[in-house]
Amino acid sequence: MKRPLLFSIHALALGALFASIPAGASDWMHWRGPNYNGTSPEKSWTTDWPKEGPKQLWKASVGTGFSSFAVAQGRVYTVGNTADTDTLFCLDAKTGKEIWAYKYPCKLDALYYEGGPGGTPTLEGKEVYFLSKRGDLLCLDAATGHEKWIKNIATEVAAKMPTWGYAGSVLVQGTNLIVNVGSHGVAVEKATGKVVWKTGGDEAGYATPVPVRLNNKPAVAIFAKDSLVAVEAKDGKELWSTSWKTQYDVNAADPIFNGERVFLSSGYGTGGGVIDFHGGKPVVVWKSKTMHTQFGPCVLVNGYLYGISGNAGGDADLRCVEFSTGELKWKEASPKYGAMIVVDGKLVVIGEKGELIIAEATPEAFKPLARAQVLGGKCWTAPVLSDGRLFVRNAKGDVVCLDVSAK
Repeated sequence: MKRPLLFSIHALALGALFASIPAGASDWMHWRGPNYNGTSPEKSWTTDWPKEGPKQLWKASVGTGFSSFAVAQGRVYTVGNTADTDTLFCLDAKTGKEIWAYKYPCKLDALYYEGGPGGTPTLEGKEVYFLSKRGDLLCLDAATGHEKWIKNIATEVAAKMPTWGYAGSVLVQGTNLIVNVGSHGVAVEKATGKVVWKTGGDEAGYATPVPVRLNNKPAVAIFAKDSLVAVEAKDGKELWSTSWKTQYDVNAADPIFNGERVFLSSGYGTGGGVIDFHGGKPVVVWKSKTMHTQFGPCVLVNGYLYGISGNAGGDADLRCVEFSTGELKWKEASPKYGAMIVVDGKLVVIGEKGELIIAEATPEAFKPLARAQVLGGKCWTAPVLSDGRLFVRNAKGDVVCLDVSAK
């Protein structure tokens, strides 16, 4: 598809072309990491920092937004907004130097918050994919930033835009890309952007599609505005659904699967709960307010959920809850709101005001291993740790790379 004149690419340095982007042991190539669950097995890092915290390797400014990071082959990708223009950046992971930057028009849409993009770039093969909050679906050459194709998928399938725009990231499944657009998802060919299947034009939820296997077949879970819907990956055929209504239709935290059960959670007083979908007939196992994640999803470790419970800008804390029962094991107030991942069995938490906290992933108690103030401003974006480097950002677009490598 020929792009509008306002779409442009600014390449300061193209670097060597990628033959492809194979996933390395420490790469984090898409939202929620190598296993789509917020965890990484990387071991080449340490919490043995100087008193003032980890060494800052570099700092960059990428514009307003809440996009996290994709990292592979020594490059880091993220997105920000300046003057109603989104920019997808490719930076050198070691130095922060801009390799290329692709710009396209997109409203900031600062409705009760700073605005800007909420999705995270997805790396696959030679390409990088991204879904903007206004429904622009991009396919770029990951090495050079050259545009391969772009389209507004929301307009093409006649889908109503949700109140706060699209926030989910692109999921690659075989030859298709799947996005949370429309009633419960749309799939397009990754090579061309041609629509493969669609599911209706209702407003979407804000979560990223989650890959699962159901009936021994590839499937995808779509957290829609008022339900969780499981569909076949190849054709979008609905397998089952379960109602999950939330104030303002904000279902944003990705569902967490564990065998034939799934944990769902939303803010605004909704709470969380576990659904058993054995036999394709979802049944509520438990539901309570012991864990209610508004945006950032929990991480499941050895049968326990760890996450930031509460509403952004309000009361919130870090919690541990047993998956099978919903029993609260502990909570820790210091992060307030924020985001987290798990690396090698350790919680990596960035608090709302930029404090980095590393703690043991244990239900026994909150057991911090290290903490340091690493950034200012509002920090709601999930950090990423790859190859001994920790990437964090705030809402206004300050990106910091910290050296946490094991020397």
